This record gives sequence, C-alpha cells and structure tokens, in this order.
Amino acid sequence: MRKIVLSLILTCLYTLNISGQEKFKPEWNVGIGFGPTFSAVDFDPSVSTKNLNQFHGGVSVRYITENHLGVIAELNYIQQGWAESFKEQPEFSHSHQLNYIELPLLTHIYFGNKIRYFINLGPKIAYLISDSEKMNDAFADYLASGEVSATSPTYQYFRKAEKKLDYGLMAGMGLEFRTGIGNFSLEGRYSFGFGDIYNNRKSDYFNRSANRVISAKLTYYVKLF
Repeated sequence: MRKIVLSLILTCLYTLNISGQEKFKPEWNVGIGFGPTFSAVDFDPSVSTKNLNQFHGGVSVRYITENHLGVIAELNYIQQGWAESFKEQPEFSHSHQLNYIELPLLTHIYFGNKIRYFINLGPKIAYLISDSEKMNDAFADYLASGEVSATSPTYQYFRKAEKKLDYGLMAGMGLEFRTGIGNFSLEGRYSFGFGDIYNNRKSDYFNRSANRVISAKLTYYVKLF
C-alpha cells in the first residue's frame, strides 16, 4: 500500500513539473455520479466476512488547475458495512449496513485529450447517519439457542456502530470520454479506512473494526467555465 501511495505522489510531482511548461486554460466542471459498492469490515480478532453489495451516489465539483492536474471535491451518500460468510452453515444469513454521508477531496491526474486516463487519490471523511442489522430466522434461532461456538466472535451481533466519524484514504483509476454533450467518467475505487466503527477500548473485544470498500462510479460532468 505504501509503495502504491509513493508511486502516485511521485507521478503527481512529475506532472506538476511538466505542466508548468505548457499553456493551459483552467476548467470548472460539476457532475453527478453513482455506482455499486462492495464493502467489508476489517475485524481484529477476525470475523469471517464477504463483500456486501450496495450502492453510492452524489455530486462532484472538479477544478482542472493545470494541464494533466486538478482537484475533485465530492459529497456522496454511500452504503457500507459487511456480510458474514457461513461456509459450513449456508442456511445462516447475517449482514450489517452502514449508511454514510461522505466527503472525498481528491487529487486528479489525467493523460490524454478526448479519451483520458486518470488517477484520483486523496483523503476522505464520512459521517454515519444510520445503520441496520439483518439476519434470517435460522441464524436468530441459533444465537438464541446458546449453542454458539466459543471460538466464533459474537460481539458484533445486536450492536449498533459506536463511532459516527470515519476517515481514510481513497484511490481510483479510470477512463473519461469527453463529448459535445458532456464528459463521462468511469472509475474503479478502493477506500482504506483508518477509523473504526466500534470503540475498541481495552475492555472491548475488537482491537480493530475498519471499513474497506471497493466501488465503481459513473460520473457525468458538464463544463461550467
């Protein structure tokens, strides 16, 4: 992860160097985008999870400051959370949905003209507005029976998220198609959470409970000026 971040920073610095040698007219864009999310939570001690498929969407403001370089600010509604994996008990089902308002602030590096290849990288913060837990009757009956294995973590059940603020690093790559009716940006992203959803104090069971999100986003931009 550190090598990827370092490579992107070096690319950004190189772009800044060459962009100063070319004439360029700054450009403001506003856009709207949406797409699917595939989210999980990194628990320590570990919980067997699989990606929870949901969605996100919101508005974007992009300022292309120099040739090959700009910044993007977004305001998104994003669904995160996790689904548990029951490989040996496929009749069980459990998931926990976390709904956030998210604000990424991204460096935008691009190459090309009508078809552009780009990298987006930067921090993001998010605020939890609601969460909900779902389980099927078979799993609820299993928990109520008291026969749960001592080696299976149960501290994540019947428990709301305790920390509202989430923060982390977001990185994405994609293609943009610039047309006469606007610009269409298709991007794949990965969000690495630094915060936790549970308190994680010494008296708590989990040492870590951080969000991990893979997402895809289609954004339609129009040029303001």
